[in-house]
Amino acid sequence: MRGSFLFLVLFISLQAALTAQTVVSPYAADILQFRQSDSLIPPPANPILFIGSSSFTMWKDVNDYFPDKPIINRAYGGSCLTDLIRDYPITVLPYKPKQIVIYCGENDFAREDTLLPEDILERFSRLFSILRINLPETKITFVSMKPSPSRWHLREKYLEGNRLIRKYIRKQDNADYIDVWSKMLNDKKEPKPEIFLEDQLHMNPQGYLIWKKAIYRHLIK
Repeated sequence: MRGSFLFLVLFISLQAALTAQTVVSPYAADILQFRQSDSLIPPPANPILFIGSSSFTMWKDVNDYFPDKPIINRAYGGSCLTDLIRDYPITVLPYKPKQIVIYCGENDFAREDTLLPEDILERFSRLFSILRINLPETKITFVSMKPSPSRWHLREKYLEGNRLIRKYIRKQDNADYIDVWSKMLNDKKEPKPEIFLEDQLHMNPQGYLIWKKAIYRHLIK
């Protein structure tokens, strides 16, 4: 009886995994572009992998900021934590990264009015657990949600979401939290307008320079 039960559990798990792999991602075009890039320029072995939403996607020259690091940027604009959870088998696992740097969560709050900071923590912890199971030796680093002027009305949710994720990461092995929020504020504790593009959501090179200084020391040598 016990053997039959275990077989059933394994069968259901396998079916779920196969089903998950056949789900078409709304970011399939982005992922296809990643594959095409990999075919033209083979990625380095065991890279530092950047994943997440548009603040990473628009960092087109990220390698120029970290010339001594084997960084691959595989973020796609508009993504939420749920997207990263769904797509990790094809956007993360093939690269076998030695470190994963995540920027995500902003869009979750912006898209779902009723979403709570506790929901963000649940999503992040689910992603973290999946990555840890599949890549047990990989360092996982989370970059805090940033203080975007156009989303300043969501600041309390962002701050609490950051706090909960930071608390969670502190309890994990081989994991890191990077605070960029405080570094992007002026003396009035408001977002520095000069580091953002006209959309007041994405950053210009001045903003990315702040991120470089915050991120660099957390990257694996």
